[in-house]
Amino acid sequence: MNSFRNSKLREKPYIQSMPFKPEIISLKNARYLALHNQFLLDTHVNNSKKDLLKIIENIGYVQIDTISIIERAHKHILWTRFAGYKNEMLDELIDKDKKVFEFWDHAASYVPMKHYRFTLPRKQMYERKYGHWGAKNKKLLKYIMDRITAEGPLQSKDFEDPSKRGAWWDWKPSKDGLEYLFHTGKLAVKARKNFQKVYDLPERVIPSGINDTIPTEEEYSAHLIMKAINANGFASEKEMTYLRYHNRSVTPEVINRLIEEKTIIPLIIAGLESELYYTTKKHLKQLDKKKTVSEIHILSPFDNLVIQRKRLKALFNFDYTIECYVPAAKRKFGYFCMPVLSGDNIVGRIDAKADRKENTLKIINIYYENEFKKNKVFDLELRKKLQELALFSGCSNVSG
Repeated sequence: MNSFRNSKLREKPYIQSMPFKPEIISLKNARYLALHNQFLLDTHVNNSKKDLLKIIENIGYVQIDTISIIERAHKHILWTRFAGYKNEMLDELIDKDKKVFEFWDHAASYVPMKHYRFTLPRKQMYERKYGHWGAKNKKLLKYIMDRITAEGPLQSKDFEDPSKRGAWWDWKPSKDGLEYLFHTGKLAVKARKNFQKVYDLPERVIPSGINDTIPTEEEYSAHLIMKAINANGFASEKEMTYLRYHNRSVTPEVINRLIEEKTIIPLIIAGLESELYYTTKKHLKQLDKKKTVSEIHILSPFDNLVIQRKRLKALFNFDYTIECYVPAAKRKFGYFCMPVLSGDNIVGRIDAKADRKENTLKIINIYYENEFKKNKVFDLELRKKLQELALFSGCSNVSG
């Protein structure tokens, strides 16, 4: 960090014209901050449920997705950061400890309970946007609420009645009703069984005494800003609000206030001068204890590090697309290509599939970035990591 403080970048006219003088760091240091705060370096020691909660709280959310070519996305994301991850740990954090709950971040996600209050604006927005549907389906919604109130947690399949196909209480409209009640906060997800949601009343899922006051637009913007910085070490305004419901006019005002209060600091990354980022003094101090890293991670396509493609391209020069959503004829690398992180570089991608019937993780293809040069040490470490991935996915062997 210090070597860039007197950089000629500070003499650039556009920097001189800024109302607040930014810190300047190298791209390599930026990568370190991003990876360190994403728990993707070997500087964190994790061995308990408490450590798992710390990871979830720091990275802000863990995406849930239906695809399980290797494993469910949330399990893969957590395992990458915590080799000793066990499903029971997450289940306990959700159901027993009530420290994590399911809702919507930029997508369906597991979210720290301490962020509960900041899910309320989206619930309000959803009700405003789809309230006309709720008004048309009052009878259905009352039926669902009455059943769950009386019977306890239920899944969508519990509302299916083939003998009454086509009636308003049939499965499809009930499924829509359950999701409407979930997204508006009238119901919560208690757990998942066979990956299907189990719905219950919020007071049975959310701990008593939780702060449920609606945050102001300024409070909500401040939350998005600080959550993004804490999760990534630094973030631009676009990255802070990426796919999040927010007031676009308020966020810049809150950023300026936080700068004036010295809560956050403007940041420029050498080589990426066209983008203004924000960080904190605390995060910049992490560079004073920077360690050399060499660990290999095979990332989920839904990993928090890779989900924002423009940021990924800027920081790691890695152009990535999840090709499972691309027509087969247009795929370049394969259905489920996973980025390979080695140290502080993304060096390639692996297309693989867990064939649990054959007890084998099948490696379909491995593609390396043009500038990456393999060596024997890397090959041995990658082979070891693939074996670990196989065991994680429920297989004993690796082929291909």
